Amino acid sequence: MLWSKAFIPTLKEVPTDAQVKSHILMLRAGLIRQLCAGIYTFLPLGWRSMLRVMDIIREEMDAIGGQEIFMPSTTPLELWAETGRDADMGEIMYRIEDRKGTAFALAPTHEEVITDIARGEIRSYKELPQVWYQIQNKFRDEPRPRSGVLRVREFLMKDAYTLCADEEQLHEEYKKQEMAYRRIFDRCGLQYFVVGASSGLMGGTGSEEFMVPSESGEDIIATCECGFAQNLEVAKSVPTKVRWKDADKAKVHTPEQRTIEQVSEFLGLPEGQLLKSLLYITQSGKPVMACLRGDHDLSEDKLQSAVGEAVRPAEPEEALKITGAPIGFLGPISLADKLEIIVDSAVEDEMPFATGANEVDYHITGYSLADIGKHRRADIRAVAEGDLCIACGKKLDLVPTIEIGHIFKLGTKYSKPMGATFLDEEGTAKPIQMGSYGIGVGRILAGAIELFADEDGICWPITIAPFEVIITPVNVSDEAVMSVAMAIYEELIDEGVEVLLDDREARPGVKFKDADLIGAPIRITVGKGVKDGVVELIDRKAKESENVPIEDAVEKTLELWDRLFAELSDL
Repeated sequence: MLWSKAFIPTLKEVPTDAQVKSHILMLRAGLIRQLCAGIYTFLPLGWRSMLRVMDIIREEMDAIGGQEIFMPSTTPLELWAETGRDADMGEIMYRIEDRKGTAFALAPTHEEVITDIARGEIRSYKELPQVWYQIQNKFRDEPRPRSGVLRVREFLMKDAYTLCADEEQLHEEYKKQEMAYRRIFDRCGLQYFVVGASSGLMGGTGSEEFMVPSESGEDIIATCECGFAQNLEVAKSVPTKVRWKDADKAKVHTPEQRTIEQVSEFLGLPEGQLLKSLLYITQSGKPVMACLRGDHDLSEDKLQSAVGEAVRPAEPEEALKITGAPIGFLGPISLADKLEIIVDSAVEDEMPFATGANEVDYHITGYSLADIGKHRRADIRAVAEGDLCIACGKKLDLVPTIEIGHIFKLGTKYSKPMGATFLDEEGTAKPIQMGSYGIGVGRILAGAIELFADEDGICWPITIAPFEVIITPVNVSDEAVMSVAMAIYEELIDEGVEVLLDDREARPGVKFKDADLIGAPIRITVGKGVKDGVVELIDRKAKESENVPIEDAVEKTLELWDRLFAELSDL
């Protein structure tokens, strides 16, 4: 490709609306342009990288028996009602009507559609397992789209589905998918964690996420040098101990003392001796009180898992109606007959805690869990910095990450309510055991940029670079320079290398900056050295360069090209 014929609209300045590294560089390098909030066009350079990622995905999916299909994005809303996810999805799901008033949804994922296909076609255990996948746009009405392609309303996803006869077969297919994902991300040159995660709205019996470390990431994971890693949604840890003080049972006037910090200082008790009491309302409308140490934070994901349905914080008027007190003075004492009470497992049984008295401007001290009455224990706290690893006892690190892939054991969550069954060897109808596996294609590009970009621009892994080599003739008016550049260009193309030749009539400095910005892993500079019979060969990421004889330029480039590919294949 000649740059003069290509559409690569690079930008000198940082766009004012871009904050994270990948968003800034994808705009500056001419990979994407925003149509509106959360919706982007991939321009030629960006789409070339997307296609290369998709090629890798298809190769690895096909290698484990995957069969590519293509499902519609416009799906009947009544299909989602069969599993209850028409309600569970809430406002994240785009809902539309046709001219007759029939309700549809723009699919945020395709479990219901795949289950509908399975129940209409699968009859016998002899047809299982099946592995179907697609690469297709998904739609999610994000309330706050941001960070470029990391948080969008329309995005390209590879979603795969396994249909199995039993849990053992599902486990085997799940492990095949996990290993295929590892190969995909290794071939894309990414560094990543594989962590235990919440199944969320997908449901099922277990899930794991593939996470790229990045300061721009919104998902925090807990990691340990022993290899332990979990998303904070489900992470467990050994909390620090509370040095609590003895406290008599008392009702204390605490005027305007609403926060943990204020009450702790007012009562002279450590924050960990306070029982933080948070009121939530479940999706079905039931109140539930979550109680945890004052120095801990609630994990809404864990609370949702403990309750078994979606939850939201109670509104101030709801809290007043249910407890008789405003938020800031709530506590579990005398409420066991009015609502469900869940106490975090890190709260010590014998600790004399202080909590809200369910009366404005009053707290109580010296109470224990036995005084609460009916309640249940569950792990509902978010892991905190300084907590200890449950596997080895060392301190955990909290790392911001970007989710690039997520795999789920769905079990019979969808097949049972939708009636997707098969006949086993005895002729008995059994629900299909299902798995679901997703990759955010655009997030792979963003993750690579977040990992490897430097102060000059993008540093692509060679496997997903839009161009593997860029040739920069310093002076396109110099016939000798252009003759050498074109000869190298044509030979490399004949060798199957993706090459961009910068034949623009622009200053050398502009060309060099643009070459660094778009991130081709290898650059060949053809300039004044031509008169001495040499060109400059540059490894973009390593920032290493050498002058090579013109007659050896193609051979040396191919050696570097082979080495960069080999480094990724050896991961």
